[in-house]
Amino acid sequence: MVTFEEFRAIALALPEAAQEPTWDIETLRIRGRIFAMGAPGGRSVSVKASPEDQAELLAAEPEVFSSAPYVGRHGWVSVRLDLVDPAELRDLVVEAWRRTAPKRMVREFDVRATPGR
Repeated sequence: MVTFEEFRAIALALPEAAQEPTWDIETLRIRGRIFAMGAPGGRSVSVKASPEDQAELLAAEPEVFSSAPYVGRHGWVSVRLDLVDPAELRDLVVEAWRRTAPKRMVREFDVRATPGR
């Protein structure tokens, strides 16, 4: 099980990630653009994904993943915190950040994350 606080910590550890309250949820952003969101105490969070990735996740584990309300038609995925594997959630959050961050920032992140470079 992953808590909302753990989810938020994963997202905020990424370069220039920031939290901003919007509506009744917390949005996680990079330079003003949302890449993940959820409500403290909520059962699920949403992350930005491609429609193809969304389809794969929903087909593989429909009890864990679903189409996110309002933004699901754009590929966003809702993730059940009580059922998701923590490592998989981290990968999804990092990928959501990568989809949203400027390309140069992603390249710099990749260089720092690759050992021996």
